[in-house]
Amino acid sequence: MKTFSATPADIDKKWILIDAEGVVLGRLASIVAMRLRGKHKASFTPNMDMGDNVIIINADKVQMTGKKRDDKKYYWHTGHPGGIKHRTARQILEGDYPERVVTKAVQRMLPGNRLSRQQMTNLRVYAGAEHPHEAQSPEVLDVKSMNSKNTRSA
Repeated sequence: MKTFSATPADIDKKWILIDAEGVVLGRLASIVAMRLRGKHKASFTPNMDMGDNVIIINADKVQMTGKKRDDKKYYWHTGHPGGIKHRTARQILEGDYPERVVTKAVQRMLPGNRLSRQQMTNLRVYAGAEHPHEAQSPEVLDVKSMNSKNTRSA
């Protein structure tokens, strides 16, 4: 047996469309991170960008379990002394850029290296139901039907 190692000629990227409405954030991010890395493929090679292009719509309608919507905080630092700031998940989801919650969740499920930063460019997240990628004819991936725990009625 020889170990298979993919070359750039072996890579076959697809376009996948995921509707995030009513889906639990962590479960969605886990599935998307796996698709971006290409771990769902039998020809997975850890040092190659083998993943698919993923489009997520309705990111503003994503669900969170427990009290995470009010208790989960996103921190950043201004660079000045004492300049740590935070916003709750509710504030971000109700703000101008609700897609950032989904983007951060997926980013934090990928390893922190150059390859994962390259793989993050294959992710497109939109707050509403519209997206400009109809020409790529993406396949719809129904995350809700994969597992009953993927959805939450709130």
